[in-house]
Amino acid sequence: MKKWKLGITMVAMASMLAACGGGSGGSGGETGNTGGSGGSGSSGGELKLAYVAWDSEIASTYVVKEVLEEKLGYKVTMLQVDAGPMWAGIADGSADAMVAAWLPTTHASYLETYGERVEDLGPNLDGTRIGLVVPTYMEDVNSIEDLKNTDAGAAVDYTITGIEPGAGIMMSTEKVLDDYELRGEWTLLESSSAAMAQQLQNAYANEDPIIVTGWTPHWKFASMDLKYLEDPLNVYGGDEQIHTFVRQGLQDDHADAYAMLDKFNWTPDDMAEVMVEIMEGKSPEEAAKDWVAANDDKVSAWVE
Repeated sequence: MKKWKLGITMVAMASMLAACGGGSGGSGGETGNTGGSGGSGSSGGELKLAYVAWDSEIASTYVVKEVLEEKLGYKVTMLQVDAGPMWAGIADGSADAMVAAWLPTTHASYLETYGERVEDLGPNLDGTRIGLVVPTYMEDVNSIEDLKNTDAGAAVDYTITGIEPGAGIMMSTEKVLDDYELRGEWTLLESSSAAMAQQLQNAYANEDPIIVTGWTPHWKFASMDLKYLEDPLNVYGGDEQIHTFVRQGLQDDHADAYAMLDKFNWTPDDMAEVMVEIMEGKSPEEAAKDWVAANDDKVSAWVE
C-alpha cells in the first residue's frame, strides 16, 4: 500500500475542520517505540489500538483486533478516546495504531499537528463522506441554502442534531453556520454518535423533520431513506478516505502486525455488514468475529 510522506504542506490545502478532543488516549510516553511490548518483530506480544466511538470506527477497529489476536497471536488493548487524544497517542507512542483517520479534510488539523511524528500506511477504505443529513420525506429541504427558509428552520426548531464536540464533523458544521450565515438563529446540538442515531430513528419512525450531522459509511443509510443536503460552498469537502496510522518504530518492534495493518483494506459494504450486526444487537467482538470467519479469503490476504 502506498505510504504518504506526511508534512504540513499536504495539510495547507485542507480546511481546519477537526476538533480538539478531550481527555487522554493513554498514559503518555516518549515519541517512538513505547506503545507495545516485545521488539524482535516476531508474532505475538501486546498492542494498543486507539479509536473514536463512531459506529464506523468501532466496526473497523474491532475487526483489526480480531485479526491481530486470532491470526497473529497478539493481545490487543482497545483505547476509546476522542479524536485529539487518538492522534496524540499515536504520536507519543502510548498507542500503537489507529484505523480511524479521516482525510484529507475532517482530521486535517491533527495531521498538521502530529504528521511528522506518525506514519501513514495509506487508505484502508475509500468513498467516505460527511455532511448534513435529512430523511428523504423532507422534500423541500435539499440544500444547506434551504435552511435560510423560515419554514425549514421552524420545522426543526432551528436545531441541527450533532455528535461529540471533539469530532471533526462538528467543527465543519460550526463553519457551516458561519459561511451560510445561519449563526444566531440556528443551534448545533452537541450529543453523541449513539444519541444522534437514536433521535434520528425516533423522528424517522414518526416522519418528523430532523437534521443531523452524518457520514458514510454508517448503518443508518441501510435502515432509513436519507439524503445529504447539497453543500454549494463545499464546506464539508468532497469524498474522503479513512487512513491507517501507526506509531514510529512499530515496523521494527512488530513487523507482522505492521504488515497486516499496511495491508488492511476493505469496502464500505464490508464495514456496513459489521455495523448493522452491532446495531441489531451483537457485541462489537461478536460482529467482528463473525465477519472475519465469513471472509477468510480477504483476511488471509492481510496476513499472508
